[in-house]
Amino acid sequence: MHTDLLIPKIGIITDIRTETHDIKTFVIAGINGGKAFEHMPGQCGMLSVPGIGEAIFSISSSPTDTENMEFSIKAVGQLTNYMHKMQPQNQITIRGAYGNAFPVEEFKGRDLLFIAGGIGLAPLRSVIKYVFDNRGDYGGIDILYGARSADDLVFRNEIETDWKEQSNTNIYLTTDRPQENWNGNVGFVPAYLEQIGFDNNRTALICGPPIMIKFALESLQKMGFDKKQVYTTLELKMKCGIGKCGRCNIGSKYVCMDGPVFRCDELDFLPNEY
Repeated sequence: MHTDLLIPKIGIITDIRTETHDIKTFVIAGINGGKAFEHMPGQCGMLSVPGIGEAIFSISSSPTDTENMEFSIKAVGQLTNYMHKMQPQNQITIRGAYGNAFPVEEFKGRDLLFIAGGIGLAPLRSVIKYVFDNRGDYGGIDILYGARSADDLVFRNEIETDWKEQSNTNIYLTTDRPQENWNGNVGFVPAYLEQIGFDNNRTALICGPPIMIKFALESLQKMGFDKKQVYTTLELKMKCGIGKCGRCNIGSKYVCMDGPVFRCDELDFLPNEY
């Protein structure tokens, strides 16, 4: 193992964007400028505030961003609540990259379907942004994204002002419940997926709450998709990132070493613990 994976580097929070009431995107650069380390879409980084705690998060920016790395983080515990009170120019330690990545080279020339729920759009955003920055290498793009309410949709401004303007790209948004000033689709992601009825001549990438992934995968199979066409990420299982603590062990696999990105047929050989 490369020792750089174990040595924290000092990072500077250059910007903080509020995405929803409980999710913020932290833009982090190395203390001497540029990114703290290189990564590929789907990989993770370890963020730490000395004296508070550390945790591993998916990198939500594309490796084509050469100046910064972005982490979209939900306030759910001691470290994340503390981070949500931090300000630009505060320092933080960062190390990585951990885990494998989405096989973006294999995706070249293919139509892509992204399916996300809630904060699950964060790891897929790294792939989406990468594909946009290499647009000629990929086919049509469909993005289906849902959340509990319109107020819980992350990257909504970016979706409306940038993603919808991309060539050969379709965006489908849905919320679990109706609400005032929301004119989009209302319904759960798997049901909306079947309602749209995408053809199965494409590769699907899916991330979100485990129950959403389970039923969305079932919907895809009803639509004729093979599990070999579908990829997901299990980064929420990751803890130490280097295969030592055992917290991410599922059967014979360690998510931080063998994942977090898995092709869905690979999950059939694992115990149902994810």
